[in-house]
Amino acid sequence: MQRRRMMIKWAHDTVRRRFMSTSAAAIDWWNHVGHAPKDPIMSVTEAFLSDTSPNKINLGVGAYRDDDGRPVVLQCVRDGEVKIAGTEFLESVSASVSSKLVEESVKLIYGKDADFIKEGRFAGVQALSGTGACRLFAEFQRRFYPQSKIYLPIPTWSNHHNIWRDAQVPGRTFHYYHPDSKGLHFAALMDDIKNAPDRSFFLLHPCAHNPTGVDPTEEQWREISNLFKVKNHFPFFDMAYQGFASGDLDKDAKAIRIFLEDGHLIGCAQSFAKNMGLYGHRVGCLSVLCVDAKQAVAIKSQLQHITRAMYSSPPVHGILLVSTILSDPHLKELWKKELKVMANRIHRMRSTLHESLKKLGSPLNWDHMTNQVGMFCFSGLSPDQVNRLVKEFHIYMTYDGRISMAGVTTSNVSYLANAIHEVTKFG
Repeated sequence: MQRRRMMIKWAHDTVRRRFMSTSAAAIDWWNHVGHAPKDPIMSVTEAFLSDTSPNKINLGVGAYRDDDGRPVVLQCVRDGEVKIAGTEFLESVSASVSSKLVEESVKLIYGKDADFIKEGRFAGVQALSGTGACRLFAEFQRRFYPQSKIYLPIPTWSNHHNIWRDAQVPGRTFHYYHPDSKGLHFAALMDDIKNAPDRSFFLLHPCAHNPTGVDPTEEQWREISNLFKVKNHFPFFDMAYQGFASGDLDKDAKAIRIFLEDGHLIGCAQSFAKNMGLYGHRVGCLSVLCVDAKQAVAIKSQLQHITRAMYSSPPVHGILLVSTILSDPHLKELWKKELKVMANRIHRMRSTLHESLKKLGSPLNWDHMTNQVGMFCFSGLSPDQVNRLVKEFHIYMTYDGRISMAGVTTSNVSYLANAIHEVTKFG
């Protein structure tokens, strides 16, 4: 009996030692993992949410808000939801729904009568919003031009750097914004395009540049396109805010159509997160223009091959909703009207903030507020001034001074103007 008890104890001790050893080994798997750098925009939102001040303002988020500071569900979206109610969309995306989304999306950027569309000389796939479309193209670039780099404007949306870095495509930069004029640094931009190696990949914002709100003029776009032809560069456009620069979808696609007229083969990422208010649905499109229909079929097959390994297929509800709105004449027209309303409100807030600062006797020139376009204003505020706005006035924005104009409302614009005046009046 004593021997049996000793054997049982030995067995229990052995199991216990093995369990402790296994547990210790399991813990050691991830001991070397530290915290990832915080996303600058997400950090602003977190700080804003933890603030209990009734006067707090969030100017960090890049999504539209109405004049009461609330997220908006567009009427065209509500009507579209009714129209697709009861549709059997719980399976993966059908070929017809996917094709309709791509077909209607490319018409928005290239024009409904574009020869590339009529002749099937484009490869297009649905994507997980603009971020997913950029990531998909970055992976495509790495696979078929493994020695290439991507040229990104200074500054650009911070996630662009993350996307191409994680696709293992080295990044380079080119001049874009002039901090003194708070406008386009056109001469330096052209020099950088000229000095880049032939056949380089460039990322361009076709309208409502994020974060600066500074866009080239039509004539400047024509000069850029011409130099791209000379250098045989590949233009990749990230169209995240179509309609928000001018309120007109065609006008905001002018840069892309200039490149199209000049005979470029281009790539484009599209997002419906902002201009349809569908941030949570992650609906986007990636398109690549091709020399002929045969090449388009080959490239599309490669893009589909990449997506299969990445995420297989995107959620179907948002795709069905967007394709329904774009293909229904009444819903599409309603969307255009609502988009114009959103763009006009942002433009009105720019003008009001600008006028308020002038009335306060600000010693600074704030004309860039109304010269810039789209959702963002690159204010010129320094990190120290932004920090004062947070600590003294509970106003939140990214530390580069980017203001999301969608967060400015009739009820808070005077408070915002006074705060900006206070932190800038002594230079």
